[in-house]
Amino acid sequence: MTGQYTLGQTEQAVEERLSGLPIDRGAMAAIGNLYRAAGVVRNHFERTVLAAHSLTWTAWVVLWVVWVWDDIETRHAASEAGISKSTLTGVVTTLEGRGLVKRRAHPGDGRRVLLSLTPRARRLMDELFPLFNSHETQAVAALSSADLETFTTSLRKIIQHLETLDGTAPAEDPNT
Repeated sequence: MTGQYTLGQTEQAVEERLSGLPIDRGAMAAIGNLYRAAGVVRNHFERTVLAAHSLTWTAWVVLWVVWVWDDIETRHAASEAGISKSTLTGVVTTLEGRGLVKRRAHPGDGRRVLLSLTPRARRLMDELFPLFNSHETQAVAALSSADLETFTTSLRKIIQHLETLDGTAPAEDPNT
């Protein structure tokens, strides 16, 4: 369940509320649906895939980032996960307490901290990611291959455009 109202009811209420305002309804609908879809996806995955492993979406994303990049500095892990450094600290403390993540000082600068997965977390990711991916496949099953490619390309364009506007586009070498 995503909320009290269906998507159609919400869209109708928004249209009524905004009647007469000079706004770009297409842009509003695209971003609103993107936000709503992200919430629905997150909730679905937390209920169906992650709950059995007592993982939140944020914890999963942090595990994913560290799994992909092996040793990763905390500031880069937070950025890649799309969370603040303080949120990352709490998530890493929880994951570390569960024996899934290790912290260690950066060999070149003791003020910086590197994250890595424990062998237990690597086994968990090897087991859990195929199941997670099967739910990703289910989530986009209503899209044709062409629709999926267009959707993915469109999301990349939005991300790159906003990163350029905000001056947050990643540098070529994230380890510098």
